Amino acid sequence: MRRVTYSMNVSLDGYIVGPDGDMDWGAPDADVFRFWIDEIRDVGVHLMGRRLYETMLYWETAVEDPSLGEAELEWAALWNPLPKVVFSTTLPEVQGNARLASGGVAEEIERLRAEPGEGEIAIGGATLAAEAAAAGLIDEYRTMVYPVLLGGGIPYFPRNERRVDLELVETRTFNARVVHLRHRVKR
Repeated sequence: MRRVTYSMNVSLDGYIVGPDGDMDWGAPDADVFRFWIDEIRDVGVHLMGRRLYETMLYWETAVEDPSLGEAELEWAALWNPLPKVVFSTTLPEVQGNARLASGGVAEEIERLRAEPGEGEIAIGGATLAAEAAAAGLIDEYRTMVYPVLLGGGIPYFPRNERRVDLELVETRTFNARVVHLRHRVKR
């Protein structure tokens, strides 16, 4: 069965976006960006909400930017053909290799798990992940913890989360003092 993973940058105090919508604190250095490139290779489909989808639209045409380096071009080459499912009630259509979700998160995950295919089902976005977590559908939590305190904003973990026991699977520290933590849900 395909695993469902939730991966995002997170501040030390647990937020993915600051109170003013700021995300610049999580800009990856070369080592962290290389890590994300390697991670995306294991993804078979990416689920995301409207805000993350709109942020990632940049990559649809990024290859036309002559200032991009090898790593950015490699990311675009992996990201663009990756199937994406976008959850939105306001977008009339999506671009690239994306489709609008036809059901809720639980229904989409169940359908994707039943379909033939390889690779993880990755979730990006706290709101979407909270819905999947409430249904007990997340198999792994992956955090890229940045040494910054934001004091508020959008939390990585939903505040009304039920108890979930986790097993630490992997840690990695990067030169930028960023720490990747990978936890598997104990079932």
